[in-house]
Amino acid sequence: MRKRLLLAFVALAVALVSATAASARRSATTINLVAYSTPKPVLAQLISAWQATPDGKGVNFTQSYGASGSQTRAVLAGQPADVLFLSHGADMNSLADAGIVPSTWDKGKYNGIGANSVVAFLVREGNPKHIHTWNDLLQSGVQVVTPNPFTSGGAMWNILAAYGAQRKLGKTDKQATAFVQQLFTHVVSQDTSASNAANTFLSGKGDVLITYESEAYAGVAKGQGLHMVVPKQTLLVQLPLVASTKAPPEAQKFIDFVQSPAGQTILASNGYRPVDKSVLKDPALAKWRAAYNGGSRLIWTINDPIYGGWRQAFKTWFDPNSGRMVGIEHAVGGTTGG
Repeated sequence: MRKRLLLAFVALAVALVSATAASARRSATTINLVAYSTPKPVLAQLISAWQATPDGKGVNFTQSYGASGSQTRAVLAGQPADVLFLSHGADMNSLADAGIVPSTWDKGKYNGIGANSVVAFLVREGNPKHIHTWNDLLQSGVQVVTPNPFTSGGAMWNILAAYGAQRKLGKTDKQATAFVQQLFTHVVSQDTSASNAANTFLSGKGDVLITYESEAYAGVAKGQGLHMVVPKQTLLVQLPLVASTKAPPEAQKFIDFVQSPAGQTILASNGYRPVDKSVLKDPALAKWRAAYNGGSRLIWTINDPIYGGWRQAFKTWFDPNSGRMVGIEHAVGGTTGG
């Protein structure tokens, strides 16, 4: 009996020492989070919720937010990054090409996507310019706010959605490209990021902001009588969330949490469309389920043949030397700088 008690005591002591050592290792771990500009509030909730779990207890974070393209260039230049939450796959592909994230980043769970959104419009109280469709943006006198496509991933999604909507309405490639150019004659501000563009719109400039649905919800929540319009033709915004190749194990554990039902519930209740759609069965998310599933809309992805995936879409539209947006910006007197 005494021997069994001694062995039990030793086993308990070993377990306590192991647990203490594991906790000490976690408390010595810092995850460098690099993200695009708009999800800062929801990431604060996700980090807090994860730190309350055994895996996240004691883990610290540094956080950096900015335009997705600018963030990508900073990481390529040496900024530490363990977890990357960027606004589109082209930026993640650039990091994969440099060996900073795995080349197979889009082959994992949910294809490396942490959350989804769609391209939407935010309009003034009462929608005085009667903006409901993409074509309404070309009405005389309508002033449009959208970010700079050479720094902002949100701007890229907006442009590709505008082009794609015209293609889905039966227009040719040439006609749809001409539509984008005409749209940019109405653009009155091209801020460096989607968040900055939202702030410009909230300050009173423009009649309509083209933005992420999630950012539009945030704008509505800030008051001023703003109203969100999701056009009947819109593009699914897929937001990649990936650990770098040299990240500590805790980085992937955090991503696993974000993609878990607990993390997806937090995202869904903050205006992001969850990659795990099963969480929308929760009665507490009934209003969000209705919002995400409401309306008869045509929603397509970047892998649609009209784009050919992010690598082809980036080359066609946003290459700084030969992309269509360089010519369009020059034609309308817009910006091509960062």
